[in-house]
Amino acid sequence: MGTANGSVASAVTAVVSGTVLGVFGLGFGTLLAALVIVTVLVSGVAELSPTLVLVVGLVTTQGIGCFLTAIVYARYRHRIGALLARVVGQRSWLPTQQFTIPARVPSLRDLLVVFVAYVSVFALIGIVGYAISAAGIEGATNNSVALGLENPVLLLWLIPGSILLIGPGEEILFRGVVQGRFRKRFGPAVAISLASVVFASVHYFALSGAAGARLVTIGLLLIPAITFGVIYELSENIVVPALVHGLYNATLFGFLYLSTLVS
Repeated sequence: MGTANGSVASAVTAVVSGTVLGVFGLGFGTLLAALVIVTVLVSGVAELSPTLVLVVGLVTTQGIGCFLTAIVYARYRHRIGALLARVVGQRSWLPTQQFTIPARVPSLRDLLVVFVAYVSVFALIGIVGYAISAAGIEGATNNSVALGLENPVLLLWLIPGSILLIGPGEEILFRGVVQGRFRKRFGPAVAISLASVVFASVHYFALSGAAGARLVTIGLLLIPAITFGVIYELSENIVVPALVHGLYNATLFGFLYLSTLVS
């Protein structure tokens, strides 16, 4: 019975801690962005514009919040676990082993995986999106996209921002840390599924529309999320999903910008 209870405790701890890490990384970055923006407003050092808000949000949320959470967790996780073990005794759910996020310069094989995954994501999104549209089901609107369509110059900022900040920041957090945390307890397949659900779900508040429409969009987000998770496990290199994620987002923002020129 003790072993069963320990196994359940270990599983629950893994799910809760992995989810909290993902939410905390984005939440910390968002809070930091709010503090910076308030400071700018109060000090009057710069005029608050949509471009400034966007740049501050990208740097603080993906650039600082996601990266810092991932790096601190990877560096100090086992040390904190070992310290707690001295206080409460060794427990199966206490993390005492060193946590690593594999990263290296992509090989030719890695770049081939990037290309295949990039094309596959768009193909799958296109097929599923067409089926949803044909069924008369409406999804939600991404707030960043809506803001970008109102201020097209923001979309130009989001293109390099996707490659330099959004892709790397979100992947090191959600694939490197969250998926890595789940993998240690459940194995790759379950880890990919759980991390993808967490990743897609945290976008709920970045969407506008009815709850049902948001859930439809979150369902679509599972497609790239699972793809990123699979190629991370196959390549064992966080740079690979970071590249695919960044290029995928950049392409979307590029097409949106071109659409504003046509309309």
